[in-house]
Amino acid sequence: MFCAKLYSGVQIPMIICLLLCIVQKCFTFDLTYNVEEGKYAGTYLGNIAADTNILNTVSTPDWNQVRFSQLQKGMPGSPQLFYVSKQTGKLYTAETLDAEELCKYNKECFQIVDVAVQKAASTIKILEIKVNIIDINDHQPEFSNKQINIEFNENFVPGKKILIPNAIDKDVGEINSQIFYELKKYKDEPFSLVVSKNVDGTSKLEINLKEKLDRETKDSYLIQVSAKDGGSPPKESTLNVHITVTDVNDNAPVFSHKVYNISIKNEPSETLPIIVLSAKDLDLDKNGKVSYHFSSKTSEMAKSHFRLSKDGNLYLHQRFILLQNLQYDLYVKAKDGGSPPLSSIAMVQVHLISQKNNPPTIYLNCISSTKNTCYISERARLGNFIAYLKVTDNDEGQNGEVTCHLHHNKFQLQNLSVNKYKVTLKNYVNREKEEHYDVVISCQDKGSPPLHSNSKFSIQVMDINDVRPQFTKDTFKFFIDENQNSRITLGYINATDPDLGDGGKLTYSLITNNNKHFLPFKITTNGLLSAIMSLDHEFQHTYHFKVSVKDNGTPSLNNTVNVIVEVTDKNDNAPYFTFPCVKPYNLHVTYYPDARNKTITQIKAADSDSQENAFLKYQIIRGNDKQMFTITKYTGLLTFNRQLSQRNAGSYQLDILVKDSGRPVLSATTTLNLTLTICKNTSEMLNVVQLHTKEKVHLNLIIIITVMGIIIAVFIMASLSICIIRCKNQSNVVSAQALDPSK
Repeated sequence: MFCAKLYSGVQIPMIICLLLCIVQKCFTFDLTYNVEEGKYAGTYLGNIAADTNILNTVSTPDWNQVRFSQLQKGMPGSPQLFYVSKQTGKLYTAETLDAEELCKYNKECFQIVDVAVQKAASTIKILEIKVNIIDINDHQPEFSNKQINIEFNENFVPGKKILIPNAIDKDVGEINSQIFYELKKYKDEPFSLVVSKNVDGTSKLEINLKEKLDRETKDSYLIQVSAKDGGSPPKESTLNVHITVTDVNDNAPVFSHKVYNISIKNEPSETLPIIVLSAKDLDLDKNGKVSYHFSSKTSEMAKSHFRLSKDGNLYLHQRFILLQNLQYDLYVKAKDGGSPPLSSIAMVQVHLISQKNNPPTIYLNCISSTKNTCYISERARLGNFIAYLKVTDNDEGQNGEVTCHLHHNKFQLQNLSVNKYKVTLKNYVNREKEEHYDVVISCQDKGSPPLHSNSKFSIQVMDINDVRPQFTKDTFKFFIDENQNSRITLGYINATDPDLGDGGKLTYSLITNNNKHFLPFKITTNGLLSAIMSLDHEFQHTYHFKVSVKDNGTPSLNNTVNVIVEVTDKNDNAPYFTFPCVKPYNLHVTYYPDARNKTITQIKAADSDSQENAFLKYQIIRGNDKQMFTITKYTGLLTFNRQLSQRNAGSYQLDILVKDSGRPVLSATTTLNLTLTICKNTSEMLNVVQLHTKEKVHLNLIIIITVMGIIIAVFIMASLSICIIRCKNQSNVVSAQALDPSK
């Protein structure tokens, strides 16, 4: 509340102050709660009843009549983001909140919840509650494409700029959506990144040329522009920028040799050239198209016997009649098609051969090569063309007949025509087992003695993404104590991939099943596993799930592994009594002095913890001053400790303690009001534990007496029957003797 004064010093009337206070009140909220986006449904926000003290406006007996209800917002049937407990007034989230869906970019994100407080049929108040949805950094900056291609002409001067697309971060928070750009260069590439701001707040990115380019030295570059947001921890993405350098005619044709030496027979041919000249021009298109001509320094006699085509084929088209001169020097100009054209000159020394025997000459050209190394993909099929081989021997007869051989378990030499071969793949190659091979080709003529030549070259196997990632363990097992703070690191999930480049770059992720329980874990792309919330051993002590790893090759290969997380128990639950279940508990006991069984009752307790944290011990802590009672430490069995007399009759209040074996020790107490009666009879005493046992004894006694009675009766009946049978037999004997006087 506030009041103002006029410049003249006269106070504004009280009515204006009241109006200003009312206006200010209209733009405030009754309560404000904060919640991070992404929290699971059912997240507790606050207690409306307690935070507003609304129950203080209602008499205590009427509290149970107060109800809280959320007023519907939006279209009928639209989902509610929150729900409030009608009886308690506690506010919870009704679903997982996403700030990016609910709010606009770079704005404060909140929702208004209207709650009606009612008593019976009357409304006490309508509360307006503001729930701030705190944006988390759950989106990384994204470029529209992962790679773009741009061109720089090698004539461009330093300072030339080319525009590239910027990144977009979908987070709504001002910090989380802020993007910082950086140019990542692997070597000293002559480029820099220029970042400026557009009117709409987005960034304008330009690749700036720092120094002049030379396409012939390097015709392409690959640089990366990284976009990192301002979150904590920050998230990052990269844009691959492939830069192509376009050509100008700044290179003259270059022969592989300044001087060529060849030996020929004196046998003209218009179809078979004596040599094929080749000059390389590093320029492109017409700037690199080369034609060949004799220069002015070539003698007219040489021109009359030799013919040179524009594509570099040199022929002997007229026989030399007299071999007075065995060597001729031919000067050949190689000229490109640029404007103006550039040229270079080489000399070809032609030797007319005699009958001498010379070793073969081997010319090897790889289909894909760098210097003397051929390249082959490990995906190559059998028979794949690797290199072209040409062998020459200018000797006559068998001295010029040549055969070539290649001895290798992976490669073979196949004949194309006379003295022409191709090197092909004989058996599949696997870069992960062997990536480099040294090969020797041997050629030998049929002269006497035979002469031979060798050509050595290397074959490099290029990698493809053909091996899926392999985990270092069959099962990863982690342990975490319960009740720890969230974001506790558990450890790394490790996998290996022998592939190169993107094929060996691995990304890890959790495999979740929406139909099963929620997993309170997260894993970074590099395999770091951590908990996202505090865990409870009593709620769930073991989690079983899977982690997936995939490489970045094309196509991508993946694998999965089992993960076990065990939540170790902490002594965070005190024991509780299951008998007696009320405090205090009244117990009447009759003591019989001559009874053998001294048991009174058994105290029972339980503990939600496990192992030693749930191992319970009992003791009497109060009320046993006369040492009449004792309790078994581990079972809770309460018995009489000694012989009692009539003077020990009366009432006793025993305080019994149960404690666990954890650290720290937790305990609970209960009170037993025991009324003791001393009986003079020598019968067994009866108490709450023994009564049921006594009834069983009586029943067993009756059964025993009945069985014994039956046995005795059967015995008596059997004895009587035997006596009667014997008496009858004796009577028959006496009668027989009376009838027979001789006996």
